[in-house]
Formats: sequence, C-alpha cells, structure tokens
Amino acid sequence: MSCSLLEFCRLQELRTVRDFLFQSQKIEPAENKNPTADNELSWDTSDWESAWDNGENPEENSTSTTTVEEETTGQGEPWLQDCVVSLSPCSDLLVVARDQKAVFLSAKWRTDDSGREAMTLAVSWSGILGTEEGECISSAISIPLASQKRSSTGRPDWTCVVVGFTSGYVRFYTESGVLLLAQLLHEDPVLRLKCRTYEIPRHPGVTEQHEELSILYPAALVTIDGFSLFQSLRACRNQVARAAAAGSDVVPPPPLAYKKWGLQEMDTIVDHSSVGVMTLCVFDQMKNASILGGFHASVKGSPPAMSQYVTVGAGPYTGFYYAVEGSSQPLLSHVALAVASKLTSALFSAASGWLGWNKNKNEEEVAQKQKPKVEAATPLGIRFGLPDSRRHGESICLSPCNTLAGVTDDFGRVTLLDLARGIAIRMWKGYRDAQLGWLQVQEERGDREHSPSATLPRRHALFLIIYAPRRGILEVWAMQRGPRVGAFTVGKHCRLLYAGYRLMGVNSVTSQGWQLHTQQVCLLDPITGALRTVNIPFHLALSDKKSERAKDMHLVKKLSAILKSRDVDPETLENEAKSVLLEIKHPAIKKQALESLLSNRNTPVSCLTNILCALNDTLKEQAADELDVSLPQLCSSQLKLLRLYSDIQQLQSAADTQACSDNDSLDGIEDELSRVGPVLQRYAQFTSKPSVSFAQDSPDSPLPVQAFLSQMECTEDGEVKVIRRSEAEWSQLGNFLFWGCLCGRSPLHKVCDTLQQAGISPQQLLCLLLSVWLQREKETLQKPAETVRHLHTLLVALSNMKGAVEESWDPQSVSPWWQQIRSTCIQSHNAAASLLAALVAHRAAKASITSRADSKLQSEWEAVSLELEQWVVCVRQLEDVLVLQTLLLVPSPQGGAAAQCSIKTLLEGGTGGIADSVSKWVFRQSMEPERLQEILHSREIPGEDQQEQMEGKKDEDDADRTAELLVAVCKRFPHSLSPDMLFAHCCWEYVVQWNKDPEESRHLSVAVEHLKLISSPHIQLGISTMMWSTFIVKRFSAAAFLMEKVGKAPKDRLCRRDVGMGDKAMTFFLSCCVQLLQILMEVTGILVKNQSPLSFLSFYADSATEEVPAPELSVEEAWTGAEGPASIAELALEQRGVHYPLVQHHCLLASLLHAAMSFSVKVKPLSLFDSKGKNAFFRDLTTIQLMPSGDMDPILVSMRQEFLLRVLTGWVQAIDEAPNSSPLPSTGPKADWWPSLCLELGTLLQVNPDILRRHLVCELYNQGLDLRAEEVMLEVEDKDVLGSQLLVLTGQRLSYSLLHSQSQTQTAMELLARLPPTLCTWLKAMDPSELRSPLIPLPQTSRLVSRLVEMLPENHAQYSLALHLLEAVDVLITDD
Repeated sequence: MSCSLLEFCRLQELRTVRDFLFQSQKIEPAENKNPTADNELSWDTSDWESAWDNGENPEENSTSTTTVEEETTGQGEPWLQDCVVSLSPCSDLLVVARDQKAVFLSAKWRTDDSGREAMTLAVSWSGILGTEEGECISSAISIPLASQKRSSTGRPDWTCVVVGFTSGYVRFYTESGVLLLAQLLHEDPVLRLKCRTYEIPRHPGVTEQHEELSILYPAALVTIDGFSLFQSLRACRNQVARAAAAGSDVVPPPPLAYKKWGLQEMDTIVDHSSVGVMTLCVFDQMKNASILGGFHASVKGSPPAMSQYVTVGAGPYTGFYYAVEGSSQPLLSHVALAVASKLTSALFSAASGWLGWNKNKNEEEVAQKQKPKVEAATPLGIRFGLPDSRRHGESICLSPCNTLAGVTDDFGRVTLLDLARGIAIRMWKGYRDAQLGWLQVQEERGDREHSPSATLPRRHALFLIIYAPRRGILEVWAMQRGPRVGAFTVGKHCRLLYAGYRLMGVNSVTSQGWQLHTQQVCLLDPITGALRTVNIPFHLALSDKKSERAKDMHLVKKLSAILKSRDVDPETLENEAKSVLLEIKHPAIKKQALESLLSNRNTPVSCLTNILCALNDTLKEQAADELDVSLPQLCSSQLKLLRLYSDIQQLQSAADTQACSDNDSLDGIEDELSRVGPVLQRYAQFTSKPSVSFAQDSPDSPLPVQAFLSQMECTEDGEVKVIRRSEAEWSQLGNFLFWGCLCGRSPLHKVCDTLQQAGISPQQLLCLLLSVWLQREKETLQKPAETVRHLHTLLVALSNMKGAVEESWDPQSVSPWWQQIRSTCIQSHNAAASLLAALVAHRAAKASITSRADSKLQSEWEAVSLELEQWVVCVRQLEDVLVLQTLLLVPSPQGGAAAQCSIKTLLEGGTGGIADSVSKWVFRQSMEPERLQEILHSREIPGEDQQEQMEGKKDEDDADRTAELLVAVCKRFPHSLSPDMLFAHCCWEYVVQWNKDPEESRHLSVAVEHLKLISSPHIQLGISTMMWSTFIVKRFSAAAFLMEKVGKAPKDRLCRRDVGMGDKAMTFFLSCCVQLLQILMEVTGILVKNQSPLSFLSFYADSATEEVPAPELSVEEAWTGAEGPASIAELALEQRGVHYPLVQHHCLLASLLHAAMSFSVKVKPLSLFDSKGKNAFFRDLTTIQLMPSGDMDPILVSMRQEFLLRVLTGWVQAIDEAPNSSPLPSTGPKADWWPSLCLELGTLLQVNPDILRRHLVCELYNQGLDLRAEEVMLEVEDKDVLGSQLLVLTGQRLSYSLLHSQSQTQTAMELLARLPPTLCTWLKAMDPSELRSPLIPLPQTSRLVSRLVEMLPENHAQYSLALHLLEAVDVLITDD
C-alpha cells in the first residue's frame, strides 16, 4: 500500500560491456576524475537539508546498494555516466554506447536456483557504429515497432535503434546491428533524439497526437512523421532480409521526408521537447491577435492548429516555439532531386565508359564521397520564454499527458513548467545533476466499486520521479503541488531511464484490445546490474491531512513498527495493537492490519485471542449497513481457530492421560509382530543410522500459532478445512495434533472429541495421522507394541466419527475410508510403518465389518467381504516390500543413498519392476555374477541342508547376512526373481551403466558374464540382439571406420573423439563384442540345430543341440496388478531370430579389430573384404544380406595372410616374458587361445592354415620357445618346407655361437677349421641379428637339428647340410 522499488530484470556481463567500451582508456576512480566534487559538495546546503528533514523519511524497506558497491571491485566507478544509454519501453533491448562503439543487450529468460523464471539482459551484439572519420555517438533511442499481424496482443515485432552522431548523421539499425538507413539531416552534431508515439485519448476533447521522431541540433530541429518512418523502416528491414537470403547487395533506400526548423532568438539550446499539435481557445486567440496586431487586428473564424516545441538552454533559460500547421510543407523537393541525381550519375558513368571519358575516375570517386547536399532550415522565431541570464538549462522531461514538463539547470534546481500557460509553477532545490522521469498511475477498480462515480472512466494520477545522484536518493512527488510520497536510498552511480514513448505504428484502430507491456520509468544500477521500476499506489495522489485512508495507512505503519520491535512486552504489544486496530476506519485496511498481526511470529496466543475478542465485540456493535461482511467473518473464524489451538496445546500438556483400553480386535497382534519382528529389527538397524539435521527442522519443535492459522480455514457452514501446503508444514501440523497421542502423553479420546467439535473432517484427520505415523517411523520402531496400540485406538476413534464410514456402506463393496488408508500405505516409501499401519487397519476393519454383520445377521457365520480380501492382499504386498526394502538398504561399497520402493512404484514398474530394483542393487553392491549364481542356487537347497551348510561356517559376516536377505527376497518373489529373470535384468543394468561411462569396460564384461548365465536360449538370444542393436553396434562401427581411416591401431585421443572411450577401453570393448557375437552364434545354433561355434571358447564346448521350448514368464498372485513397461525378459522373447551368416560375418570383423588393437598391427580391416562383405557390415542382424561366396581375390587373401602372420608374431613376442612351463592367462594379448583363433580365422578367410602353423613354429623357435614350438610342429603338414625354414634358423643360432659370440673358445675355433668349406661358408653367410633370442643352450639347438634330420627326406637338397650341422653341434656339446 506504499511506494516500492521492484526488480524485474538483471543485466548480465556488465564487466564485459565496460571493458569493450573503455578498451583504449582506463577508467579512473571517481575521486580522481572530478577533484572539485568534494568542494562542490562541501558548500552550505543547510537550505535544502532543512527542507529535506521536514519531509517524511525514506521507506524503511528501501533497497540500498552501498554494501554491494563496496564489495564489487572495479565496478564502483561511474563509468555509465560517460555513456549514452537507451532502454526500449518494452524492456527487451538496452543500448549502451560510447565514442564509436555500442553494445546491444537483449532480453533472455533463465531459471534461477529456486526454479522461477527470471528475465535477464545479455549481450546480443557489440561493435563499431561510426563510419565517418572522427564522428562519435552523441544520442541514441530504441523504438519498438508494433506488429501488423491480427493475432498480435501488444508485443513489439522488432526494435529499431536510432543513433545520432556528431557528424550530423542519423542512422537506423536493427537489434543485431544491421544498418537499415542513414541520412545526413544537418551538418551540426546531433544533440538529442526524442520520440512521440500514439496515446489513446482519455477524454473526448483531447487532441489526438500523431507519432513523430524529433532530432535536435545546436540551432535546428528536424521532425520526421512517425507513419512514414514506420513504413520506411519496415520496407528497409524486409529488403535487407531478402538481400541477405539471396546473397546480393542491398539497394540503398530513398531518403526520408522531414521538416527542419531553424530555432532563432535563443543563444544556446541543449535539450527540447516536442509537445505536439495544440489548438488555442477563442479567448487566447483574440488576446494574441490583439497583442501582435493591435486594436484593429482581424481574428480568424477558427483558431489555427500549431505544433509546440519547448527548448532549454540559455538566453532565455526556456524557450517556447509554435509552428502553425500548413505554413511550411514537408521538404519533398530534395527527395525527387536525390533520386534524379542517382539516375543522372548512373547514365553519366555508363556513357563515360563508352566514350573514353573515365580518365579522371579517381577524381570522380573522391567527389562522390563528399557529403550530400543538406536543405536549409525554415526559420522559426521564438514566441516567448523564461528569461534568466544566470541560469542555464540542462534537460527537459515531458509528462505523459503533455501538459507539464520538468526542467533541470546548473543551479541544482528542478522546475515544473505548465506548458499550456508557459509559466513555472513549482521549484525544488538541492538536486544537482538530477535525472527526471514521469509515472502515470491508473485508479484501482476496487476503490470505486462502492462510490457514486463507479460508472465514470477511471482517474489517472501523475507523479514526478527525481533521481539525485549526488545524494544517491530517488524521490516520488505527487503532481502538481502534492507532497513527496516516497523516497528510496539507491546507489550514486545509477541511471534513471525514462523513454516517454511506447510502440510506434499503433493507431486508434489497431490498439483496440491491446495490453501494452511497457515500463514507464526504470532505474539501472551498474553495480549490481539490476533494473528496477517504481510501483506507486493510486491513493497516494489523494493523501492529504483530511484523508481517512492516509490516516489509516499511518496507523498500519505504526502497527508494523510495533510488531517488528523485539523489546516490547506482551501486555504493551496487546494494548498498542488493540488501540490501532480499533482506530482504523477503512475496512480493507483494517483487514490488512489484522492479517499482518496474525502472521507475526512474536505475538503470543493469549495476546491474539484478547485482541480478536475486543475487535469482534466492536464489530458486533456497529450497524450492519456500515460494516463489511468479510471482516466479522475473518475475526470470528480466526478466534475459533485460536481457541482450538489453545485447547490442543493444553491437552498435550495434561498430566493425567487415560490408558488405552484393551480391545478384542487387537488380539493376536503380538503374533503378527513376532512374525515380522526379525525383518523389522534388521530394517530398523539400517534406518536408524545417525544423520545431520537442523534444530528448527526437528519434528519435535513446537508448532507456532501463525503456522497453525495459515493451514486452517473456516468455511461458511462453520466447519474447519485444513489447507495442504508443503509436505513439511503438513507433517508439522500432524505432529502437533497426534504425536502426543501416539506416544501416550495426551488423552486420545479428548483430542479426538476436540477435533470433531471443531468441525474438521475425519478424512483430513486420518490423512494427518497417517502422515505423522509414516514420518516418525524411526521412533515408532523403538517401541512397536506400544505405538501400535495407540494407533489402533486413534484409528478406531476416527472411524467412529460422523462422516468417516458411511452408514449405508455394504461390506461387500470397498469403503472409501479404508481405501484411503490402503492408498496411503501403497504410496509410502516407509515400508515398516506402512506394514504396521496396515496390520492395525486390517484388524480395525475386520472388527467393524464383524460388528455390522452381527447386528444384521445375528449368526455365528464369519463375515467374508471384498474389503477384507483387499486388506489380505495389501498386507501380503507390504510384507514383500518390507523384505525387499531391507535388502535395498544394505550399504553399498560405492556409497550413495539407498533406493526407495513402495507398492505403487513396483506396480508402475511393470512385470519387471521387482527384478529391476534388485538388479540395480546388485550393481551398487558390485556383486560378481558367480557369487550371485551361488546365492540363487542356495535357495534351491532344502532347509535342513542349508542350515547345516550355514552352521558349518566358522563365522557369519555381513556378506552372509546379505546373502540370507537376498535368498529371503527371492523366496518371496519366486517368479519375478527367477534366475533367468534376474540375470537378464542384471545384464541389462550393467550394459546401461557401461553406456553411461564407456571407460568402465568392466561393466560390459560383467554384463556379458550375466548373459552367459541365462539358461533359456530364447531369452539369451533376445537380450543379445537388443544389446547389440541398442548399445554396441554404433560404437563398433565407429571403431571399425576409425581403424580403416588411420590404417593401424588408433591412439588414445582419436579413440576418445570417435568412439567415446580410450584405446585400452576400446580393446576391451572389442573383446566383449567378440564374446557377445559368439553367444549369438551359439544360441542360434542351438535353436536352429545348426551349431557352428568357434572352438577356442571352452564355455560352449559341451552345448546341446536339441530343441528348447520358450519359457513361460509369470508373476506372483499378489502382484498380478502390475501396470507398466514389459520386463526385459518379455521384450527379449519378442525379438526376431538373427541371420547366422551375418552374425558370423560381424564376429569375424570383431575378431580382426580385437587382434589389431591387442597387438598394434597396421591394417585397414574393412579393406580385407570385398564389396559384398563391406556392404553387409553393420546391418540389422535379423535381415538377410548378400554375403561373400566362392574363391576370394588372391590379393585380398595375401593381405589377410599377412595380417594373421603379424598377429601370430605379436602373440609370440607378448608371451616371451612367461617361462615355458608356466600356464598362459585366459585374457589379454598373452591368452593361450590366440593361435587357435588365428587358425580358425584363417579357415574363414580362405588362408592356408598350414602356412600359419609353419610361421608360428618359426616364430616360437626364433623367440627361443622350443617346447611350445615342438607342440605346434606336430600339426604341420608340409614338413619339407618347415624343415627348410628351420634349417636357416638353426644355422643362425650356430653362426652366433661360433662367429659372433663374445666368448669364443679354442674348441670353437678348431671346429671351424675342421668344418667342410661349404658349411663354413654357409655359416658365415647367416645373419644372427634376425634372431630375437640368440642365446639358446646347445642341447636345445641339438634337439632342433635332430628333428630337422628326422623331418627332411634323404633325397632333400639340404639333407647333407643338416647332417654336418648335427655333427658340429655334437662336437660343441662334447667339448663343453
């Protein structure tokens, strides 16, 4: 109800704007920039300070930015005062310019931390606007242009930025800095740009003003008609857009039509205002005619229309100019002249090219660059002015109603002018460098609803906004002679932005029904970047000494001050507040004061009760016609709620509490608790871990009366309705009402009776009770037997209330009352509390149904109803959820919060929701697939054997207890957690987690291990297909194309860029791809009786080939109502079969890629296939593709052979470190299955496997691994070729021992002398450097030569050479 500053926008990147505009000049601090400022501020200011102190103080809740200014480094300097700033009236574009640079900031919406949408202004364009040498930006305005579409509701179509330069040019730009139009209107600097747009006349007699753009020069004023400007700008923008789309040059537009007035008889002009067209009344017309023409002057029949211009400056201080309409037509001659000169110059330049007259072309270009011709101004004499030789005007600000104007001067005064009479009517002093703005406020509708003038148009109030930067204060003054109605302390470097216009292009027809979203006055703070607008209530314009409303507002402020003070004792507070409330006359303000009193946290309950009682008595004494009905209703309802609060509070502190009476319906509850007791204890162990919380958030903290009143509402029929706000407030209210009863500290039946008498519906009370029960789960589990009995008593008491259980309820139907309890338990994540509540409610419902049946049937038969059946199902589901939730609460090695489940979430998760929850738990526990298989197998062991197995263990650790929990969960869900179902979901969970972080290649490996453990080939096939198509094939193809591009194993950087993982992770990924495709091939072979797996995977060695029927998936009887997505196993069974040759084709490529990455072999993998093979890659595995067939091109076969030979060489080099006797690992480059894989690949790639074996034997001997070489040698078929190859290798070994060894013995030298010349020459020709391991013991070499002699036939050409080698080695061994 008072003035306020509201922030509606915030500027982003202010430092960026400042740095761009002041790149060439370092901003000096404020104290260094103006050394005389302190002297000026130290003048005697007692005259205006005394006047200031007599006014009202600034608002207490005003915004102060001094602290922010001190904390913000580098932005406390008044850099914004040196810039040209213009804000669009729609607040969607801000222009900041200095010298030749400009920055455009456009509106953007962003979401803050609290989730609310907030508007910001961010930099959308920055650059240099000046094109002429030495020109600078002197003025700028942003004009929003209205949309011409019929669906427009008042938002602008786009915004045009008009910029004036010191060269005299005026240029028009779009929001993105694109130049639309430029024109030189006068050769002096542009001083000020101002705009006037259409305003809807408020009264029939007001002259309708036309739109206009006015440009002020030192001695001239140019006006451009708004309608023609609007059409020209739209045409230019469309032409620029078409030229940009077509890539052509922009055609220069024709110049604008304008009027130019030469302002005479004034020494200096610095600012102006174009008031618009005005018409004098007959008396003023006769008076002016008599003064100008004398006694015999003639007077025209109708007064002429005149355009009024007001200027400020010096000599005189303010000048009034009147241009009679029709005295000077718009200067259209130069428009035609400019068009004709364009045509003439074009024809002349063309003719000069023909006739050879273009010798002085450079001179002509220089002449064309000269400034265009400027039309002379039409002289306009001053009509009158306000002479003040010493005063110099600085700025003028025109009011929205065009009748008043504010003028600032160099004496620190603000003068208010009456433009119709041409006189100064008010002056303020003490406002040096002041900035002015106007705010027009419309009367609220509610203020005139009960007044006699309600049918008349709403009134408007006018306020003058004065910002005094020297004092850092913003003031609001009511017009014309009203008081100061508001003051705010703001920063000293702000800018007051007042546009004075709205949208251009609006008229009386198009504006019908529009809601123009414009801000009249904005305050820009460069320290914080905040844009704030002033909010002024209309009634402040009516405030005077006789206004009752003003007096009431003063009393409201007085009450606010009393409530804010903390030193007031309750008695004084009660007396002061009571007197203020009774003294307020206006009903709306009295209601506002009462609401502020009720919402104050410092007011005690007794104080509120006494005040409301006094106010209620006073209202009853008033006449009915003088009273607002809503106020007595509010008073009585709040008084009723206060008494209810006091009663509940007294019952909570009552010393005598009645004991809970034993009820037959609770018989047997101990058995139920003992049955679920072990699970409850384990659940409580996990949930009772200590946690950090704040004291004010504790549920035991008392509920303030203000929070109680805010959640209660009295209806017209006298009942009390509870308003549900946030969950925290709802739980706090429930704690206040029922926690004392649940703990046994409050009398249960008295509390229920009090709440029933208050008129609160039993349904809302039940909701509050269940909320408190579920929230305080930890406390209830400490003493479950006691709290369960209290809950039962409360539940029965609420059920017996009127309106709880319908009298006409048939037990064979579902009761809404009990259904409400079931719905709450079904949705709750507190499994233990939900189960206990369901057990209690089940017994209460059973007792209620039995009593109803006994009263009707009077028989010994037990009543069976649909209600009890639903309770049985609900209790069964809650027991299952409790066991499952206990398992999910087991702490994870990875840390993090445990997953929460409820009946609702499990049902919404579909048939696979339970398995999905357990699979996520398995992932968080990092449980190995073998361990999971062992636990699942243990549940199939009979109970006695399992118990003996458990007793046989020495100590039972946490892992064993976790395994017991998992077994218990699986026994409760025998169908939903069948091994295949669980392995399928675990496989899918791991591959999903791998896809989130491909660097974690272990996740994909574990997924494949889970896939192997699935016993059903149908599920195995479907999941494999889904894994391949969903996650694998995209990265697999990227890896293949990357290796094809680089021609070798790519580096880590390239792998991360193209595949999304490092080189090591990609190697592991390709290994998993091979295994996945192998599984697909194996399963396909099982299902179609056409098994053809690769033999090197031992896992598939004993696979069966008989037909396997598809499994039937089912769920437990209690969980048949699941609605949601299908489980992974169900989706797997819906998958189509794969095409075996295509899978084998991809498996072949995956093996090649894996080998190339493992051994860093240079190869282009896709180049090893022909065109058919390349086209078949990365297709859907369920489709039939054209596969390669027949003999392959020999060139391709040789390339494949070379690749496999390199792989074998890489494997031999990798296993060199391992001793011959040690077993090789099963994974990695040293795995023992690489040779078998190469032989299998050779068969598929049409490479002779014997060549591969011979190469492997030679490489093993070359590496010194003779024992492994002898094992492979047994499988070689062409012994002759192998013998020749090994003969060379033997010669190299012997050559190294005899000729190249550093320790040559005498025996070796003598042996060389005895050798045959041919053998000696042959040994000298050998190159032992080719051997990777030349230091081989002589017995191994002798064994190799012996095998050579056995291998080579006697008729072989090199048989004798082998015998000589054998003799030489034997001699060396004998001598040693």
